[in-house]
Amino acid sequence: MNQRLRGLFQVGVLLALALAMTACTKDDVPPTEPAGKIRFTFHHYVDGAPLVTDELVYMNAAGNEYLITEVQWFLSDVVLHRNGKADIAIGEWEKIHYVDHDIPTTMEWPVFDPLPPGTYDSISFRFGIASEDNITLMYVNPPERDMFWPVWLGGGYHYMKLNGKWKRPDDFVASFDYHLGIGQIYASNVIVVDSITGFVDNSVRVGLPASSFTITDGGTTEMDIVMNIEEWFREPHVIDLNAIGGYTMQNQEVMQQIRENAANVFTLGLTKKGGER
Repeated sequence: MNQRLRGLFQVGVLLALALAMTACTKDDVPPTEPAGKIRFTFHHYVDGAPLVTDELVYMNAAGNEYLITEVQWFLSDVVLHRNGKADIAIGEWEKIHYVDHDIPTTMEWPVFDPLPPGTYDSISFRFGIASEDNITLMYVNPPERDMFWPVWLGGGYHYMKLNGKWKRPDDFVASFDYHLGIGQIYASNVIVVDSITGFVDNSVRVGLPASSFTITDGGTTEMDIVMNIEEWFREPHVIDLNAIGGYTMQNQEVMQQIRENAANVFTLGLTKKGGER
């Protein structure tokens, strides 16, 4: 066989192999399962209107005039409920999300997980981080890193920092740190680190009322999750900033009340159902 014929023969063999591989590849690719997506957008409201920061324009249920400077919090373990049961847990790529009122990129969460199309009864999530996932030093970069909870108080991270100022009875405008995280049990109610006998996971699962929604194949369902800040102070426990001195850390009694108030704080809106990506 001369060189020219040898070259043509080799080209023919390569083409035959390429066609064979292409045919096998097409046959081996499984059919795409129907799937849709969810994107959450977070909002902070007070008394039905978007939060205005750094202005002393609010009054809580206890009659405290107050302002908000920062709202920072974690949610995790989102669950979609269908047919009266917990059907799908979101968390293949990211199960914990950080929200910061001052950082616009955190105010949206395009969920990675592909989700089966259909109508769902409701949605729920954990406010904060469950103890088994709340691991000290798991965040090494800000802003999440700066949510650390002191190791000697249980470690991990704050569930929420709601910071601001309020007008005391003497008209002095003082700072408050309305924080929620791991609680402590103290021997004989002596509030010093050496008397800690145990810790309390104050994270809480929150169900969103009137949250039926539909996921469509190839679509993205947009969901607005609203934190109604006034409810942190109102129901079922009216919390008076004067009574607690503006601080909640190392006060498990107050943190338990905040935890129970979380049930009324969040509402859900749907801006678009099954829209195209």
